[in-house]
Amino acid sequence: MPEVLIRRVSRVEARCLPMEWAWAEQNRDFIEANWKRRTADKPKMFNGKVLLLRNVEFEQDLCRNTYFETNYADFVAWIDSGYPDRSIANGFAMGALRGSDGAFICGVMGVHTTNAGRVYFAAGTPDLSDLRPDGTVDLASSLTRELIEETGLQESEFHVDDEWIIVQRWPTIALLRMVTLPMTVEEGAALIRANIAKDPEPELQDVRIIRGVEDIDPKTMPLFLQSFFEWVFTHR
Repeated sequence: MPEVLIRRVSRVEARCLPMEWAWAEQNRDFIEANWKRRTADKPKMFNGKVLLLRNVEFEQDLCRNTYFETNYADFVAWIDSGYPDRSIANGFAMGALRGSDGAFICGVMGVHTTNAGRVYFAAGTPDLSDLRPDGTVDLASSLTRELIEETGLQESEFHVDDEWIIVQRWPTIALLRMVTLPMTVEEGAALIRANIAKDPEPELQDVRIIRGVEDIDPKTMPLFLQSFFEWVFTHR
């Protein structure tokens, strides 16, 4: 099992460079068949462009990431086939949402999403909306956008820390920032549930409150997030 590495940094720099993904080119038939299977019961899935990680480097308190552009169908097929190409990774910004009392709020992904039923902080694989004209990838804006889209919260309703916490379990790299609400976790959860109820097509079906490691459900929460929570509660 891959080792989980957790590291704090003050800065994250990211850029996107052209690359031909050999695995995707060599597996076009499988990718097409897999996409048809996936969209048969989830027709709202859209085959847009996403940015995958091709390299990550650490330099003192800096994390430097290099991305490349590919189709979402390629990305999904790579996941569904068990991450066969380990030279690349899914590297995404993620908001670790917590209440003023220190407990955390995770979302339960909606039934129409790729990760239906899984428990996550708000996040999303970077896409073209995160790509700037100079080739940089704006992960800070990606984090904020995903948090707002999934929870219905407004930017004025939370505070995002400057520090990044990198949780690496290759081929998954979560670039987290602590996001704090000016209310208790119960009040925050109630607010988000109300926002979900008003959304005609919500990304989340519910939320989960995490106060300690005893609240972690290994059946629905990915290992890298379990490791993050164990690390956080140990370092309090």
